[in-house]
Amino acid sequence: MIETFRNAWRVPELRRKLLFTLFIIIIYRIGGAVPVPYLDTEAIKSWFSTNDATGNFFSYLNVLSGGNMGKATLLALSVGPYINAQIIIQLLSYALPPLERLTKEGPEGRKKLNKITKYTALGISVFQAWAYYRTLGSSSVNAIVYTSGWEKWFSEIVIIVCFTAGASLTIWLGDQISEKGIGNGISMLLFAGIIARGPSAVWNLIMLMKTGEAKYIVLVPIILITFLLMIAFIIFMNEAERRIPIQYAKRVVGRKQYGGQNTFIPIKVCMSGVLPIIFAMAFMSLPSTLEMFIGKPESDTGFYAGLLRWFGYTHPFYAILYFFLIIGFNYFYVSMQYNPVEIANNLRQQNGGVPGIRPGKPTSDYFKRILSKITLVGAVFLGIIAIFPIIFGAISGIQIAMGGTSILIVVSVALETVRTMESQMMMRHHKGFLE
Repeated sequence: MIETFRNAWRVPELRRKLLFTLFIIIIYRIGGAVPVPYLDTEAIKSWFSTNDATGNFFSYLNVLSGGNMGKATLLALSVGPYINAQIIIQLLSYALPPLERLTKEGPEGRKKLNKITKYTALGISVFQAWAYYRTLGSSSVNAIVYTSGWEKWFSEIVIIVCFTAGASLTIWLGDQISEKGIGNGISMLLFAGIIARGPSAVWNLIMLMKTGEAKYIVLVPIILITFLLMIAFIIFMNEAERRIPIQYAKRVVGRKQYGGQNTFIPIKVCMSGVLPIIFAMAFMSLPSTLEMFIGKPESDTGFYAGLLRWFGYTHPFYAILYFFLIIGFNYFYVSMQYNPVEIANNLRQQNGGVPGIRPGKPTSDYFKRILSKITLVGAVFLGIIAIFPIIFGAISGIQIAMGGTSILIVVSVALETVRTMESQMMMRHHKGFLE
């Protein structure tokens, strides 16, 4: 990876793209430090410090924002609304025929879908800004400066507009990186936000070692070694794929012979990325988010109190249900992305097939069996990565600031960025058939 960056830096055009990407990331981080008026930032920080590990929806958004939501800055919503809009539009494109037609219209269709996604993200950002304002004004947080009179209504409008404008600015910055920089813009901003939390996480571990307790002196090196092993494991699984051999039949057109070559169809083990974890995290955070709006139950008995207890971040039921939800959402996402019948039909139309498998339905059944096994392996991998911080925290008593999901996002974006730079360098250094 370091060698790839070094080689890219030597190419003037790629060097300009890297510098432009770095410039946009710096602007994004500066925007994450701009305070929103009429908010008590100290009250917000103290509330997030006690509730960031409870698994509620705002702690999930705080991860996506790189800690900006915990400080209630201008970019508090960050990439969250756009990611949610992308997921919604992607799901609707398989259910609504108009959106499905746009996905098949090539670049023009993708432009229209991107515009629809941005408008959807704007609506989601307005709703999330209002919900965040209501949460900050609740009795548990009490971070709104003005709570009565015309100042209350004016401050509410200003706060919601600031949060919404910050989300729109984030989308615009991401578009600038996608057009003039390196890699996917939204992914790069998400990567930068998560990486920004890394130094504080390492510093917290160092402060634990300074306490002098033998437990922390032993556990902190174990945590660091575990992080390195998790990164290696994620890289291995992210690059793992099953290659299905394909053989094309020979055909003669005029005096020329076509086909006859052997190739393969690569199927990635972890083809759905981090999306199943995001789906499962949003579902698991509903009870704790409901508690923030309704409040804590009056007694420890009853259905509401039991629901909150069972869906608590440290309860074993939370980790078990979280694990199985990730597996279910992974199967759901893969079933939408891959259609074995369509793959089998395309192979038959191109005079290709899997050796030893008859074309048509036997080929589609073969792909279904392969996809089912690979999807299970990928789903178990994502489940282990997601629940590992929960299990480790329950055993050691130390809550890891950067969990497996954050590491998965960072590693995936880093690998994708390296592949993008390598492909662009190959285009510029390819000798061609004229030399």
